[in-house]
Amino acid sequence: MTPAPILTISGLSVSFATPHGIVRAVDGLDLAIGAGEVLGLVGESGSGKSVTLRAVLRLLRRNAAITGRIDWRGQELLTAPERRLRDVRGGEIAMIFQEPMTALNPVLSIGLQIEETLAAHTDLGAAGRRRRAIELLSRVGIASAAARLDDYPHQFSGGMRQRVMIAIALAGAPKLLLADEPTTALDVTIQDQILKLLRELAGDLGMAMVLVTHDLGIVAETCDRVAVMYAGRICEAGPVASVFAAPRHAYTLALLRSVPSGGPARQPLDPIPGQPPRADRPIVGCPFAPRCGFATGACRTTRPPLEAVTPDRVAACFEAARLPAWREAA
Repeated sequence: MTPAPILTISGLSVSFATPHGIVRAVDGLDLAIGAGEVLGLVGESGSGKSVTLRAVLRLLRRNAAITGRIDWRGQELLTAPERRLRDVRGGEIAMIFQEPMTALNPVLSIGLQIEETLAAHTDLGAAGRRRRAIELLSRVGIASAAARLDDYPHQFSGGMRQRVMIAIALAGAPKLLLADEPTTALDVTIQDQILKLLRELAGDLGMAMVLVTHDLGIVAETCDRVAVMYAGRICEAGPVASVFAAPRHAYTLALLRSVPSGGPARQPLDPIPGQPPRADRPIVGCPFAPRCGFATGACRTTRPPLEAVTPDRVAACFEAARLPAWREAA
């Protein structure tokens, strides 16, 4: 049973004014995140995943134009006053950014950076904030937390810095965590530790999470549902197991085909041909049509709507019924 949504995004579009024209990063996106669920957001670089997360908290540059609607627990965030947004950011919705070494302030101690969030979103005094900061560092698996509270980001390894970012994100006890490629540049062992930690924390705290990643294996192991993005649009969404077993969008099928399998040695990969469409040019029809082996004339002239293909799946593909199951197509 799909949980009731706490965040609903409707018709979200984000464009940037540049010296070379308007760049459309997100184009009419519809998405819902249920209470307590872990949603994987996947797609090639440039598909609009990170921009979507930043738009939720209105953390975009001044040259960004945002339209649509973002409903957070009954309140519209795109029109919310800045004072209300300060309460939401960190307190109700927290975000883990891609690279902790640039997201953390290099001249402030780890303890002070955690305490900043606690000061903004709790009523704790100075002593209480320090105790809570130690608890948070211990919770995310940092040994000798009290001794490390006064250390600086450069004194931590990449995996430890990512754990610090998680501790900061959890400080305000958020109901939704936006994790933007939280395992980027980490080795596979540390990746696994971080993902298990995030999943465990989400379950223990009853927290929903959106996990942006390129790795379909991470989605399979970590997420309840998956939403596939292409050219700023959601092209398919549904439970991970059913989407991966029988994709209903040609792009989802192409992503699965391009993943190395455990088959015979020296078996050639099956990459997606061509390149994604340019974001500074209008798109006519399905944006994946030029790269799709199933495309018909309608795909090249008409934008396919995102609609239900099963009771718990949506897809924006005119040829959804023609697509084979992934294992049959491999």
